[in-house]
Amino acid sequence: MFSSFQGKLVQNGQKKKAVICIEGNIASGKTTCLEYFSKTTTLEVLAEPISKWRNVHGHNPLALMYQDPERWGITLQTYIQLTMLDRHLASVSAPVMMMERSIFSAKYIFVENLYRSGKMPEVDYAVLSEWFHWITTNIYLPVDLIVYLQTSPQTCHERLKQRSREEEKVIPLEYLESIHQLYEDWLIKCTSFTLPAPVLVIPSDHDLQKMLHQYEEHRDKILAASHP
Repeated sequence: MFSSFQGKLVQNGQKKKAVICIEGNIASGKTTCLEYFSKTTTLEVLAEPISKWRNVHGHNPLALMYQDPERWGITLQTYIQLTMLDRHLASVSAPVMMMERSIFSAKYIFVENLYRSGKMPEVDYAVLSEWFHWITTNIYLPVDLIVYLQTSPQTCHERLKQRSREEEKVIPLEYLESIHQLYEDWLIKCTSFTLPAPVLVIPSDHDLQKMLHQYEEHRDKILAASHP
């Protein structure tokens, strides 16, 4: 199942596919972006496995984390780290794979936010960080392009009110502001963590029709990631 490449474990056939990660805040428009490229290109789209995060043998760690992050943050984030690793290693038939977020943003944005806000104990953060370091050191997880849907926290908050995800009803504007700042530090200012790939920024405060037009405008740049 695995072979070796530059000292790292590689799933057989993995080196042949290009990987594009769609990054952005909660309600930044990632699903719309994935749907557009799924319908208009031959690349394979992998959404975040939210259904798994909502049901682990009958338990909902996503809802538990929002209700009590200090208690359940490490439970959810450990599982997210596992499921996102599974996404990165997925066997796809298309030569290009487009993922919703990545194992990198799971750690650099969401784990980091829990820790910096005082809602994740230091020991939990240390354990997750050790796991992340081992994974990224020992497993080949190439990313060819990051598409950052840059959206204001206010816009995200308004969109959250309009959609009906039960777990998200408790998300305050302040949380979205914190996530936004972490994304900006990572992908725009490059002051927090190493970038695994070049970044293409798409301003995403617009309505649906304008966003679809923007995806069309950037289509060639995004697909060019598969031809380095």
